[in-house]
Amino acid sequence: MPNGTGYPANIAIDYPERCDRLTTLFRLVVIIPIAIIFWMLADHCNVRSECRGWYYMLTGTGYVFGPTILMILFRKKYPRWWFDWNIALLKFETRVVAYLAVLTHEYPSTDEEQAVHIDIPYPDVEKDLLRGMPLIKWLLVLPHIIVLAFLAIAAVVCTVIAWFAILINGTYPRELFDFVVGVIRWSLRVTAYSMLLTTDKYPPFSLS
Repeated sequence: MPNGTGYPANIAIDYPERCDRLTTLFRLVVIIPIAIIFWMLADHCNVRSECRGWYYMLTGTGYVFGPTILMILFRKKYPRWWFDWNIALLKFETRVVAYLAVLTHEYPSTDEEQAVHIDIPYPDVEKDLLRGMPLIKWLLVLPHIIVLAFLAIAAVVCTVIAWFAILINGTYPRELFDFVVGVIRWSLRVTAYSMLLTTDKYPPFSLS
């Protein structure tokens, strides 16, 4: 997968040469079943509503987050099956998001790669990860979160424009497609750095 920045987290989404007008028209409806499945996976632990905020802060909404912090901090270890779960959930989530954003037109699979290609290598904890970094990454990514908040709004606007374009001429404008994918790429790298904890390399401020 081409990765001009050399960052150890990247995504590529195949550009759809032909778009499905019918499913695009009813995308908010047809996505409901798979969205429910993803929600059930991400919300896999039943907790009282008053504790839910703390639960999500410690688990990363389905990701093995809190335990990974402790393992890196005290054992210098990232269990492989925790990594595999986090990456599999991230890939599934991204396929659902890409389908919702009409970037793809094949119904999201729970396990197959389809048109969404994500590359996040398993970290060498001893060599690549510092013990104390997971404790401060939430603070270090605040500039990214602020920028991404504005980029997300722009991506939603682009998606709405692309939705109309697909209904009218059956194609997703390439410039809009590249921008929305770029926003997802930026967000994915921030997630890999601050939530998945797979790298200590600071994410670039880049869509590419």
